[in-house]
Amino acid sequence: MLNRTTFNNSFSADLNSSITVEILNTQLSNVFITTIAFSSLNNILPPRDASFNVSSLTTNSTDNSTDPVFNNVINAGVVLINVNQTINNVTLAYEKRNSSLSLGPQCVFWNFDLLDGLGAWDTEGCTFVSDINDTVTCNCNHLTSFSILMSTDIPKRIQQFLDIITYFGVGISLGSLVICLIIEGYVWKKVTRNGTALMRHVSTVNTALSLLIANICFIIAASVAKNPLENPGENYEVPVGPCSAATFFMHFFYLALFFWMLVSGMLLFHRTVLVFSHMSTSSMLAIGFCVGYGAPLIIAVVTVAATASGNGYIRRDEACWLNWNETMALLALVIPALTIVFINFIILFVVLYKILRSGGIGETSDDKHTLKVIVRCVLVLTPLFGLTWSLGVGTMVAPTNEGIHIAFAFFNSLQVRSLFGPKSLGRIRY
Repeated sequence: MLNRTTFNNSFSADLNSSITVEILNTQLSNVFITTIAFSSLNNILPPRDASFNVSSLTTNSTDNSTDPVFNNVINAGVVLINVNQTINNVTLAYEKRNSSLSLGPQCVFWNFDLLDGLGAWDTEGCTFVSDINDTVTCNCNHLTSFSILMSTDIPKRIQQFLDIITYFGVGISLGSLVICLIIEGYVWKKVTRNGTALMRHVSTVNTALSLLIANICFIIAASVAKNPLENPGENYEVPVGPCSAATFFMHFFYLALFFWMLVSGMLLFHRTVLVFSHMSTSSMLAIGFCVGYGAPLIIAVVTVAATASGNGYIRRDEACWLNWNETMALLALVIPALTIVFINFIILFVVLYKILRSGGIGETSDDKHTLKVIVRCVLVLTPLFGLTWSLGVGTMVAPTNEGIHIAFAFFNSLQVRSLFGPKSLGRIRY
């Protein structure tokens, strides 16, 4: 959209309904101004800045905007402004193209002198003012070609490192979980002599089983989706059917992992605080399976029903997982998980207070031994899972923080250590 006009003192124009230019109080008269608003120049100008590594350019790439070597995207139209006099104060407001991007907006202009004449976006002389209602406002002290750059989700330079941590950790977890379940099956009859011990091992087995199946679904989902690192230059849109199925089962079994952890906490609370409230083994098993699998199933099904109609259940590209940008479906995992962690912390506080006040737990030696083991398990599980998924929330709040991403990938892939540690082999009678 090309426009040329004259103004005295001040100028304001809405270009192409997406870019607003304001020049105020110049104390100048008869100023000729030319503006050109480009709606698709981002297809020609790549989103590189002065830190771009020229040697990483590929000569066969036709769409630089999705190349994994770029850390930013052009998230607005491009406007060129030229006047016949010196202007030192111009305000530009851009309507975002992708409203889901809100990370580190940069006010930039195209500098042909950067990178030995190759050209790149530069921030010199331009400052960020605000990001309100999907409109980014900038202020610059010179005139040329302007736009805004915005960061994508995960820092590109650590994505491959995160993949290595994740796959290596998941591989260790799968092997350890299988060993854990084999050992539980081998010693089952010897360690389930009373109702409390039976429920403790039922919880452990189902926690391990849920994590095992969730990790298998994770590997399946990773094989279905394509990402820029492993498949450069390809279409990264996820196949809706297979990805939705993998995401549903991952969501369900990760929730089951936390709800079985809640069952362990409930058992501990019942056997130490409600000591005079007798409950049969069959009743405890029924409640355990209803909480451990029934509640996750309800949450997973409701999440699908609430988001699938608008294609907002899963991410649109690069990974099979719950949607965050459009529907925030990921909260259907985060909120229950962190709520259970909080409840278990309260249970631990109450139980430890009860132990310190009364000087012991349980009625028989077997009960005391079993409850001590449950206390130790919950004491380990709750902080570890709580820390892991709190870091997961941190990746949403600060998506470009490399340390949070690395810590989350490491702890999340090795959660199995809380179920099957070095002491398990030496104390198999537990």
